[in-house]
Amino acid sequence: MTSNNTSTTGTTWTGLVPVDDTALAVTDTGGSGLPVVYLNGQFATQSYWRRVIAALGPDYRHITYDERARGRKSGLSADYSFEAAVRDVDAVLAARGVDRALVVGWSYGAVVAAHWADRNPDRTVGAVLVDGAFPYDWLDEAMEQRIRKLFRRMNWFMPLLRPTGLTPRMNPVQMAESNIELGRLSRESELGPVLDGITVPVRYVVASGTSLGSKGDEQERIRTSLDGVTARNPNIRIGAKVASNHGAILKKDFGAVADAVREVAATGQH
Repeated sequence: MTSNNTSTTGTTWTGLVPVDDTALAVTDTGGSGLPVVYLNGQFATQSYWRRVIAALGPDYRHITYDERARGRKSGLSADYSFEAAVRDVDAVLAARGVDRALVVGWSYGAVVAAHWADRNPDRTVGAVLVDGAFPYDWLDEAMEQRIRKLFRRMNWFMPLLRPTGLTPRMNPVQMAESNIELGRLSRESELGPVLDGITVPVRYVVASGTSLGSKGDEQERIRTSLDGVTARNPNIRIGAKVASNHGAILKKDFGAVADAVREVAATGQH
């Protein structure tokens, strides 16, 4: 079911898809091309993908959406957990009548994409993981405290940006807990088996340098965990290592992401 709050531009559909106790703002370009569903960064919006989508063009069916309490239209929820994020992929695809898709995720969305691909091999053409889903034990007690402190500090200006949709309608505790949950899910003992179990083609597009909250070469050390992943699972490869940092990768290296989508599409459909 989709809500009546919809509009169309050509073949593009936009509207709200109800799921659990909320509704998600979804855009579907339609058409007969291979469906590609884009999974956002933890507090990002679907607008981040516009350059990748433009680079790929109308040969693909592009489906984007804003997660719970993100963007300007997706609703609030009592559940901002990772499992809810994975369920939302199913809800959006079911609402748009898509049976099999290629999943593309950046940062937090890369972890969601990896889990979804592992759980749904028959429904997944393949996955492109953009500077995320690195199995590495980066979360410890000190890091938890850094995360909580960071979101408390950011809270003074985040409400000012909420009308623009650039910041989530979540409080600092909810945002910190979501980030901490990601750290726990990213541990080698947790994420490693998920990646090892993937049977569809996966390409990583890896950034360089830092991300929000990281220090020194922390992020680069985390990225080295892919060496073990690609050694163990022949379905997973690093498609590109690009110059831009974590936050700028979709803006500056969208071409590398589009190339990885094309490669996975060509491999996964044969």
